[in-house]
Amino acid sequence: MKRPKNRLKNLENIKIAIVGGTGFEKLFKNAKWLRLGTPYGIPPPIFIGRIKGKNVAFLPRHGLNHSVPPHRVNYKANIYALYEMGVERILATNAVGAINHDFKPGDIVVPHDFVDFTKLRSTTFYDDAPVTHIDVSQPYCPEVRKLLIETAKKLGLHAWDRAVLVCTEGPRYETPAEIEMFRRLGCDIVGMTGIPEAVLARELEMCYATICYVSNMAAGIQERLTAFEVSKVSKRVLPKIEQVLIETVKALSLQRKGNCPCASTLKDARFK
Repeated sequence: MKRPKNRLKNLENIKIAIVGGTGFEKLFKNAKWLRLGTPYGIPPPIFIGRIKGKNVAFLPRHGLNHSVPPHRVNYKANIYALYEMGVERILATNAVGAINHDFKPGDIVVPHDFVDFTKLRSTTFYDDAPVTHIDVSQPYCPEVRKLLIETAKKLGLHAWDRAVLVCTEGPRYETPAEIEMFRRLGCDIVGMTGIPEAVLARELEMCYATICYVSNMAAGIQERLTAFEVSKVSKRVLPKIEQVLIETVKALSLQRKGNCPCASTLKDARFK
């Protein structure tokens, strides 16, 4: 897929984007916002601002006021809009439940792999010819992952640097039996929004990594799950996540130097 010509002449050099829940736009002072149309639909408003002297885009995954449930998020429109703007690196955030008993609410996790248990989502940009099979041996950009982990630890935060994230369809929480199955499969955390976001970014040769925060123990590990509990933990942890994002953006080079597989994903991915 050929990257379209950037139509945003007054907003050039936006190489970094943050994708997360509503509220992260507060990272920007005097942020502008815009709406973009894509071949896959219209994503939520995208906020444009500066962090540590760099132009950064923020896309609220669930729309303004968190109005779109995880199974209805238009992931293809969201990722393609950032691609259309010229973004090359995405820092994502996800709230997750802990399957691994060593993880606790409030912990920060930077996953290294995922398992996809979604059911109804459109998971690829390549439904037609040329038939395209991307390599996801390293599902998350190793360079961005490394920087997120180093930044979190420099800030004195307890961050798990390896974890398998399983993504479920939602919007309901998982059953205890499902969580036990995921545990036996080797999964550490569970969420509803990480996939197909990571895959779509890779298909467009964009670097993508996510920093997750544990908002609760998964079903069967604690007696009951509530959205109120998730929200309560989120309010406590989000300032820490915001600081990690700010410092990661500060350290992240605007130029990719070939230290990850992301920019060359489509090389040898197609049948000739």
